[in-house]
Amino acid sequence: MVALTEKTKKKLTIQTAEIANQTVAIRSLDWDRDRFDIEFGLQNGTTYNSFIIRGEQIALVDTSHEKFRQLFLDTLKGLVNPAEIDYLIISHTEPDHSGLVKDILQLAPEITVVGSKVAIQFLENMVHGPFKRQIVKNGDRLDLGNGHELEFVIAPNLHWPDTMFTFDHKTHTLYTCDAFGLHYCSDSTFDEDLTVIEADFQYYYECLMAPNARSVLSALKRMAELDTIGMIATGHGPLLYHNVKELTGRYRSWSQTQAKAETTVGVFYISDYGYSYPLGQAIASGITKTGVAVEMVDLRGGVDLQELRELVSRCNGIVIGMPPASEEASIQAALSTILGSVQEKQAVGIFEAGGGNDEPVYPLLNKFRNLGVTPAFPAIQIKETPGEATYKLCEEAGTDLGQWVTRDRSIKQMKSLGADLDKALGRISGGLYIITAKKGDVSSAMLASWVSQASFQPLGISIAVAKDRAIESLMQVGDRFVLNVLEEGNYQKLMKHFLKRFAPGADRFEAVKTQPAENGTPILTDALAYMECEVVSRMDSGDHWIVYSTVDAGRVSRPNALTAVHHRKVGNHY
Repeated sequence: MVALTEKTKKKLTIQTAEIANQTVAIRSLDWDRDRFDIEFGLQNGTTYNSFIIRGEQIALVDTSHEKFRQLFLDTLKGLVNPAEIDYLIISHTEPDHSGLVKDILQLAPEITVVGSKVAIQFLENMVHGPFKRQIVKNGDRLDLGNGHELEFVIAPNLHWPDTMFTFDHKTHTLYTCDAFGLHYCSDSTFDEDLTVIEADFQYYYECLMAPNARSVLSALKRMAELDTIGMIATGHGPLLYHNVKELTGRYRSWSQTQAKAETTVGVFYISDYGYSYPLGQAIASGITKTGVAVEMVDLRGGVDLQELRELVSRCNGIVIGMPPASEEASIQAALSTILGSVQEKQAVGIFEAGGGNDEPVYPLLNKFRNLGVTPAFPAIQIKETPGEATYKLCEEAGTDLGQWVTRDRSIKQMKSLGADLDKALGRISGGLYIITAKKGDVSSAMLASWVSQASFQPLGISIAVAKDRAIESLMQVGDRFVLNVLEEGNYQKLMKHFLKRFAPGADRFEAVKTQPAENGTPILTDALAYMECEVVSRMDSGDHWIVYSTVDAGRVSRPNALTAVHHRKVGNHY
């Protein structure tokens, strides 16, 4: 089925496929979606995957995004009479997977909704009506008959507080919703070509799973207790069948690295209030870019106050999403516990949840100041529905906090090299360039010198970009940017401007002359030359990404002028 909506002119299609014995996938293909969740950009659209399992009884695992309402329901009715579905299994209640739950309940009022305790609580607030429910715990089983015995694995924070995996012992299929997924839309049901999807797979992990690395490791430990997993039926992108071991291994490796970080920040939010969770996730994503571990805690999740006290005491920084002013006593008790557990020299960040009834931020911020806790970024106040710029501001605020709590470690690293080696490395010279990038309503720029031509066919360049740079999230595979070349003897003004530290969300192009490139990215008018580029691949090189890009167009404004050269004195910091 194909639909082209009149309002958005976006292509939406439905694909069905039998993926295992008596098991059918309904894949809602959103070909043109270019933003998602915490507002990270998508290059290849996305999918929302739902599944029908037929035993003696029938189970539907997840639904779809509400934009697919008619397409999904028509497809479902063509496969099964909705009234004959016995169970609706909710992996988690984020709207892109549960957007049609109310519709299913109307079509099948006798259906039993199966989910974690938190998921059922969230659904009560979404459905606003009675429904049959079955709350399951880790290890609980549901026998559909014909060998389809489902075992449930509670996996909170991957990436939603109520997440649950479902394992079918007959088909050895694990339904994981967001975990192990990726935003990649194609006609391929499975992961046949790893090279095509691996960049999007890693980007998805970095944005959504890295801030919950410890939760990832806990889920992997529980998965290891299951029978052999032959397939991972994800909620987004192609299903994992050909590369299950490889890709779960990558999750383990990335999460172990993140969890072993010497420094930790606690991010405290209220899952079902305002934009608390996605804003907190954006801040957490910025923190993890600095190599700092994050522990995200839902203050409405029945948090144990003693465990909360221990977490706060060992954190180097804390971030709090403000609750509504009339919040229940348990939330106030949690806030009081946090205040009573903080220590001097910790860093703090506070953001409004944008629910319309937030507690005022400044009284709480002043309490932290009086306790000797340092604000790492200005309080983030939400005046309207968060958009791209707001989420980018949150990411940059998180990066600032991460850099603040690791400042001592950074200084130590600067002093770690021997004097001779440090000076020798410093003799590697480079040019002076400014990279500019724009994606949607978000733009950024940075001064660079680690730039080199990398290929003739096609014309390509490589750039080393520090992982904690704000521009890094705008230089993913498929993104476009401009490389501006600075001129010898005429670079000081631009260099000084882009070397300064910008506040989170600040306009880096204020008072700088620019003109738009063909791709909409700012070109610096005073640059010697510019090149329009597209990111082809990225290689992890420790604290930097090596970004390889092809060059599509370019121009030199002063043909006889020379490129500015950067000479360093030391080799282990800029």
